[in-house]
Amino acid sequence: MGRGVFITLEGADGCGKSTQAALVAEALAASGREVVRLREPGGTPISEKVRALLLDPANAEMVPECELLLYEASRAQLTRQVIEPAVARGAVVLCDRYYDSTYAYQAGGRELPDDLVNAANALGSCGAVPDRTLVFDLEPAVALARATAGGADRLEAEGLAFQERVRAAYLRLAASEPDRVRVVDASGEKDEVLARALDALGDLL
Repeated sequence: MGRGVFITLEGADGCGKSTQAALVAEALAASGREVVRLREPGGTPISEKVRALLLDPANAEMVPECELLLYEASRAQLTRQVIEPAVARGAVVLCDRYYDSTYAYQAGGRELPDDLVNAANALGSCGAVPDRTLVFDLEPAVALARATAGGADRLEAEGLAFQERVRAAYLRLAASEPDRVRVVDASGEKDEVLARALDALGDLL
């Protein structure tokens, strides 16, 4: 069997991305493909421990550079341990966030220099580049209200201005890499959004 496909799903907190990850995975599995569904940070025992550190509201003193390096450490473990072997055996890897989240949140939200974040992403991804990235786009105020309805993690607690910077970074990214990154309108019913997502993957699959 030939090389598999690496797909990442992106978007600001509350955009419905994780719901769509489950629906897209179900649709792809129904076609008979092996689908490996992952999340970032996380996906391995080591990476899940890093995730707990990153999202814990008790770690409010975490500086942006520490945050950046923790994301990259988690990503490197996931890439080497799970993503690369799965793609090599022909699976469809569907990852809920990858290095574009780091660009959006740490370069956009935290306002770290783009070149610094891009260099860190190159290290943390171990050179693995998604074949297609879907950015689920929703008005930040709507998305944040959804995300924080049951309480906020450390990043959600940063507020609306932070989320607006995150969205702007995603849109810049999509404009700069139109072949890889596709923006999906995340408003409306979940089945409508799923149809848009599958359409954005049609040429790839």
